[in-house]
Amino acid sequence: MNQPDLLFKALADPSRRRLLDLLYAHDGRTLGELCEHLDMTRQSVTQHLGLLEAANVVTIRWRGREKLHFLNPVPLQELYERWIRKFEKPRLKALHELKRTLEDDST
Repeated sequence: MNQPDLLFKALADPSRRRLLDLLYAHDGRTLGELCEHLDMTRQSVTQHLGLLEAANVVTIRWRGREKLHFLNPVPLQELYERWIRKFEKPRLKALHELKRTLEDDST
């Protein structure tokens, strides 16, 4: 599976998105710290983290015997640049035109 497909698969699951939110709020968490916030088994959380690691949105670093998980925003930014950003321009232009029309009508 190619990298964009892995990323979309990783983002498709609400539990994985929750893990990303948790890491965004406080980076460098252990598996135990992440499990505290999720209603699932440790094994399930480990599997979700494995998919997030495969998609390269979570990286790990060892501190002694602790495995710390960190958010890697680079693939998300690349996804934004390739798939989302191009749709913003027409929408922003439409909002600008609407603003101009409303301002012209009020004078």
